[in-house]
Amino acid sequence: MAESNFIDYVKILCRSGKGGAGSRHYHRAKYVPKGGPDGGDGGRGGHIILRGNRNMWTLLHLRYQRHIFATDGQSGGANRSFGKDGEDRTIEVPIGTTVFDAETGQFLCEVTEDGQEIKLLRGGKGGLGNCHFATPTNQAPRYAQPGQPAIEKAVILELKLLGDVGLVGFPNAGKSTLLSSISAARPKIADYPFTTMEPSLGIVQYRGGQSFTMADIPGIIEGASEGRGLGLRFLRHIERNAVLLFMIPADSNDIRKDYEILLNELREFNPELMDKSRILAVTKSDMLDDELREEMMQELPEGIQTVFISAVTGYGLTELKDILWREINDESNKIVSTITHRPLDIRHRVEEEDEFIFEQEPIDDDELMLLTDEDWNDEFWEEESSVNPD
Repeated sequence: MAESNFIDYVKILCRSGKGGAGSRHYHRAKYVPKGGPDGGDGGRGGHIILRGNRNMWTLLHLRYQRHIFATDGQSGGANRSFGKDGEDRTIEVPIGTTVFDAETGQFLCEVTEDGQEIKLLRGGKGGLGNCHFATPTNQAPRYAQPGQPAIEKAVILELKLLGDVGLVGFPNAGKSTLLSSISAARPKIADYPFTTMEPSLGIVQYRGGQSFTMADIPGIIEGASEGRGLGLRFLRHIERNAVLLFMIPADSNDIRKDYEILLNELREFNPELMDKSRILAVTKSDMLDDELREEMMQELPEGIQTVFISAVTGYGLTELKDILWREINDESNKIVSTITHRPLDIRHRVEEEDEFIFEQEPIDDDELMLLTDEDWNDEFWEEESSVNPD
């Protein structure tokens, strides 16, 4: 994968800007001996914002930009002058990007539409100037609020292809051949295992000018959940698919056993994948006659719709499209209701990214406090200002 431009998993460090401090200034003018407090408010810190971009298809740009830091807000000034707000940092990501906390693996957010903006980290609020604290009994307050601290967080971005149908099968099961036969996609096709090294997406034309998308992922083998072969790294791309199409070649020794192996690997990766609609396609069926096909029907797995196809001759492809179209448009299989987000654990992480160490200057604990927005509520902020007047 090092030579490929398709990057679907990256770990970055983000930091919002801290708020500017409020001013403790007093009005100074000729013949005005007691002008009173006129300190302005500090500016807010910059936000870290995610924005969906339909023209992007990879997270490659973030591999070379690991640190995303917004700027801090400026302090308030005299004559109730407000400090300048910090500059926001916007991260352009492909549609289908999911964000997880790098430390806990907790799901944070997702970007599913072009132009959609999500505030990943909020900038710190600016502190209030001393003019806000003047009262009849305290007409010259000598304190102002400091700005809220920045928030720093390491996050993992996963790209999941947005497709209606996901292809699942062993290496050389005919997945890439099928995709190239019924769509304009041109994945690499060869007669050796693991020809497909990165996911492919194709648009399948259907009757009446309609269409649906099909996602092809690299083949998985028995023990993939334990790291064999390419592991389960690319199974994230079928988590967003409405229908899973299992593909097993007709020359398999035991179709039922192979299907159970594939099903078990999906279960190990994400148990919620078992709730998705499944269809079984027996590929390379051009080598079968009617008698052999009838015998194989007795050995097929139970409880799953099965179709015999041949991507080379076109046998059964029309029937396959009809079945897929019906399943995609079934209300229970709508892609919106089938999106699942499992927390990251050892099975879902990419080792070289998870062990990536950020090189940066150490930050003083007094300048950076890792608190959530709930911790910095208004009541807490006012209490802090009164306890720490400086």
